Amino acid sequence: MHHIDRRSFLVTGAAASLLALPGCASLPGLSLTEAIKRLLTISSQNAFAELLQPNGFFDSQVARLTVPDSLGGSRVTSIASALLRSKPIQDRLLKQVNRAAEKGAELAAPIVADTIRNMSIADAAAIISGGPRAATRLLQGQLGNTLVDRMLPGVGNGLKLFDNEIINLVLSQASGVDFSSISNDITNKANDAIFRSIGAQEEAIRANPRATNDPLLIAVFGLTK
Repeated sequence: MHHIDRRSFLVTGAAASLLALPGCASLPGLSLTEAIKRLLTISSQNAFAELLQPNGFFDSQVARLTVPDSLGGSRVTSIASALLRSKPIQDRLLKQVNRAAEKGAELAAPIVADTIRNMSIADAAAIISGGPRAATRLLQGQLGNTLVDRMLPGVGNGLKLFDNEIINLVLSQASGVDFSSISNDITNKANDAIFRSIGAQEEAIRANPRATNDPLLIAVFGLTK
């Protein structure tokens, strides 16, 4: 029960911080800049609400991470033994990798919220009329490697937290595997997965802005359809 309550608190807190943007409670007019911020706010809220659920990355068709190549993931490598490539071990590693990504995402959510709140938008009209994930690309460009740097400690802790036995097995069986390089690999994949998730949410909102019940998004993106 404690774990469930803590997870619910994290999801609720992330959603609240993402929604706490200037002007979200009222409709000041058809401000394209505000529309982009609201689009990213709701997209981010929805993405993190899914990713921060137990097995959120693992259960997602958009965000699921693969096992690092050095552990026998998407291709066979010289340092991965037959044991590590076996299906039972790979299944455990796959879940471990995705659970670790959750710990990184917990650290990423408030950073995304702050970036949206303070982001500069030089050409709002171009973003509005851009592709289905144009706002997400803008957000990713402004964040750069910030999420990777901030998520890395959480991912490292997550690797050790959920299934420590499998990590010890990996380190003992596959000589040459560097734990820090595994953490870096997973963190970079988690970073990409977060933006894929936000982008998918943005695309869905653009396709059906009325589903948000947000008058500004309905007005701005309804006109572009």
